[in-house]
Amino acid sequence: MRRVIIATDAAEPVGPYPHAVQVGNWLFLSGIGPRRRGSTEIPGVLRDREGRIIGYDFETQCHATFANVGAILRAAGARWEDVVDVTAFLTNLERDFATFNRIYAQYLGHVQACRTTVEVQRLPTPIAIELKCIAYVEGQ
Repeated sequence: MRRVIIATDAAEPVGPYPHAVQVGNWLFLSGIGPRRRGSTEIPGVLRDREGRIIGYDFETQCHATFANVGAILRAAGARWEDVVDVTAFLTNLERDFATFNRIYAQYLGHVQACRTTVEVQRLPTPIAIELKCIAYVEGQ
Protein backbone atom coordinates (compact mmCIF):
# COMPACT_ATOMS: atom_id res chain seq x y z
CA MET A 1 0.00 0.00 0.00
CA ARG A 2 1.31 3.46 -0.94
CA ARG A 3 -0.56 6.59 0.11
CA VAL A 4 0.32 10.23 -0.53
CA ILE A 5 -0.42 12.63 2.35
CA ILE A 6 -1.25 16.32 1.84
CA ALA A 7 -1.94 18.11 5.12
CA THR A 8 -4.34 21.03 4.73
CA ASP A 9 -3.10 22.51 8.05
CA ALA A 10 0.63 22.49 7.20
CA ALA A 11 2.60 24.90 5.03
CA GLU A 12 2.51 24.08 1.35
CA PRO A 13 5.59 22.24 0.03
CA VAL A 14 8.05 24.52 -1.78
CA GLY A 15 8.37 22.05 -4.66
CA PRO A 16 6.53 19.29 -6.50
CA TYR A 17 6.32 16.80 -3.64
CA PRO A 18 3.79 15.79 -0.97
CA HIS A 19 4.00 16.37 2.77
CA ALA A 20 4.43 12.65 3.32
CA VAL A 21 4.17 9.22 1.74
CA GLN A 22 2.98 6.19 3.64
CA VAL A 23 4.14 2.75 2.51
CA GLY A 24 2.60 0.00 4.62
CA ASN A 25 3.08 1.07 8.23
CA TRP A 26 6.00 3.38 7.40
CA LEU A 27 5.35 7.11 7.08
CA PHE A 28 8.04 9.26 5.46
CA LEU A 29 7.65 13.02 5.95
CA SER A 30 9.24 15.43 3.51
CA GLY A 31 11.44 18.10 5.05
CA ILE A 32 9.42 21.00 6.42
CA GLY A 33 10.23 24.26 8.12
CA PRO A 34 8.34 27.04 9.89
CA ARG A 35 6.36 28.56 7.03
CA ARG A 36 2.59 28.97 7.44
CA ARG A 37 0.03 27.73 4.98
CA GLY A 38 -1.25 30.43 2.64
CA SER A 39 1.34 33.02 3.64
CA THR A 40 4.63 34.22 2.23
CA GLU A 41 5.69 35.52 5.65
CA ILE A 42 7.88 33.17 7.65
CA PRO A 43 7.40 33.12 11.43
CA GLY A 44 10.43 34.43 13.26
CA VAL A 45 12.11 36.13 10.29
CA LEU A 46 13.24 39.61 11.30
CA ARG A 47 13.39 42.32 8.63
CA ASP A 48 14.64 45.89 8.54
CA ARG A 49 12.57 48.84 7.30
CA GLU A 50 13.45 48.05 3.68
CA GLY A 51 12.31 44.44 4.05
CA ARG A 52 15.79 42.89 4.11
CA ILE A 53 16.27 39.91 6.40
CA ILE A 54 18.45 40.85 9.36
CA GLY A 55 17.95 37.84 11.61
CA TYR A 56 15.51 35.33 12.97
CA ASP A 57 13.78 34.30 16.17
CA PHE A 58 14.87 30.68 16.34
CA GLU A 59 12.46 29.69 19.10
CA THR A 60 9.49 30.95 17.05
CA GLN A 61 10.76 29.05 14.02
CA CYS A 62 11.16 25.84 16.05
CA HIS A 63 7.61 25.92 17.38
CA ALA A 64 6.20 26.71 13.92
CA THR A 65 8.18 23.82 12.41
CA PHE A 66 6.98 21.36 15.03
CA ALA A 67 3.41 22.61 14.45
CA ASN A 68 3.79 21.73 10.76
CA VAL A 69 5.16 18.28 11.59
CA GLY A 70 2.24 17.71 13.99
CA ALA A 71 -0.27 18.73 11.30
CA ILE A 72 1.26 16.27 8.84
CA LEU A 73 1.25 13.46 11.40
CA ARG A 74 -2.43 14.13 12.18
CA ALA A 75 -3.33 14.21 8.48
CA ALA A 76 -1.77 10.76 8.16
CA GLY A 77 -3.55 9.41 11.24
CA ALA A 78 -0.28 9.30 13.19
CA ARG A 79 0.88 10.71 16.54
CA TRP A 80 4.13 12.06 17.94
CA GLU A 81 4.62 8.67 19.61
CA ASP A 82 4.83 7.06 16.15
CA VAL A 83 7.95 9.02 15.18
CA VAL A 84 11.04 6.78 15.07
CA ASP A 85 13.63 8.95 13.34
CA VAL A 86 14.24 12.70 12.99
CA THR A 87 16.80 14.52 10.90
CA ALA A 88 17.16 18.17 11.90
CA PHE A 89 18.81 20.73 9.65
CA LEU A 90 19.92 23.92 11.43
CA THR A 91 21.72 26.87 9.87
CA ASN A 92 23.61 27.81 13.06
CA LEU A 93 24.42 24.95 15.44
CA GLU A 94 26.59 27.02 17.73
CA ARG A 95 23.87 29.57 18.40
CA ASP A 96 20.73 27.42 18.15
CA PHE A 97 21.52 23.86 19.27
CA ALA A 98 20.66 24.34 22.96
CA THR A 99 17.37 26.04 22.11
CA PHE A 100 16.57 23.28 19.61
CA ASN A 101 17.24 20.57 22.22
CA ARG A 102 14.97 22.29 24.75
CA ILE A 103 12.08 22.69 22.30
CA TYR A 104 12.61 19.23 20.76
CA ALA A 105 12.19 17.75 24.24
CA GLN A 106 8.77 19.40 24.57
CA TYR A 107 7.49 17.61 21.45
CA LEU A 108 9.53 14.42 21.18
CA GLY A 109 11.55 13.97 24.36
CA HIS A 110 9.15 11.35 25.70
CA VAL A 111 9.17 9.45 22.38
CA GLN A 112 12.90 8.66 22.37
CA ALA A 113 13.14 8.65 18.57
CA CYS A 114 16.52 8.42 16.87
CA ARG A 115 17.82 11.81 15.82
CA THR A 116 20.53 13.35 13.67
CA THR A 117 21.21 17.08 13.76
CA VAL A 118 23.37 18.72 11.11
CA GLU A 119 24.35 22.25 10.27
CA VAL A 120 23.71 23.41 6.73
CA GLN A 121 24.81 26.61 5.09
CA ARG A 122 21.29 27.48 3.97
CA LEU A 123 17.84 26.02 3.36
CA PRO A 124 15.54 26.51 0.32
CA THR A 125 13.73 29.48 1.88
CA PRO A 126 15.04 31.98 4.47
CA ILE A 127 14.52 29.66 7.43
CA ALA A 128 16.86 28.48 10.19
CA ILE A 129 15.40 24.99 10.76
CA GLU A 130 13.94 22.12 8.75
CA LEU A 131 12.85 18.69 10.03
CA LYS A 132 12.60 15.40 8.16
CA CYS A 133 10.85 12.58 10.03
CA ILE A 134 10.05 8.91 9.70
CA ALA A 135 7.21 7.31 11.67
CA TYR A 136 5.94 3.78 12.09
CA VAL A 137 2.16 3.68 12.39
CA GLU A 138 0.76 0.49 13.95
CA GLY A 139 -2.48 -0.96 12.61
CA GLN A 140 -2.60 0.95 9.32
